[in-house]
Amino acid sequence: MSVTIGQPAPAFTLPTEDGPVSLADYRGKRLVLYFYPKDDTSGCTSEAKAFRDDHPRFAGLSAEILGISRDPVASHAKFRAKHALPFALAADEDGKVCEAYGVWKQKSMYGRTFMGIERTTVLIDEAGMVARIWPKVKVGGHSEDVLKALAEL
Repeated sequence: MSVTIGQPAPAFTLPTEDGPVSLADYRGKRLVLYFYPKDDTSGCTSEAKAFRDDHPRFAGLSAEILGISRDPVASHAKFRAKHALPFALAADEDGKVCEAYGVWKQKSMYGRTFMGIERTTVLIDEAGMVARIWPKVKVGGHSEDVLKALAEL
């Protein structure tokens, strides 16, 4: 499966260090839902820190941020504390939400193929509809791109 602009975002409920979080919790708010491969790796750390640094600007545009990876809650808690992330990180350990959003893909690195999360951001509007999708995210400047899209909504 995958998501399509203008369609309802797939519902989910996932654990976080602060308790379960559901898509329904964000109804009436804009949600920046970003999928990333692994806690505490260089690209994922840079992406999380950019969202952290721009967090006040996202809040000013009435947007919440939620990160999702397949790492467990304990890993997310350490990653979040280490980098003072002001938003939740949800654990999709069985990968069902990643599959529903179409971000679980075959990847290759150093001649080896494997399944993993393709760094993707999905912007969900107040009604729970997919407003924008950024597949194959390049970290540099991405937070700014999402802010621009939010300002245009």
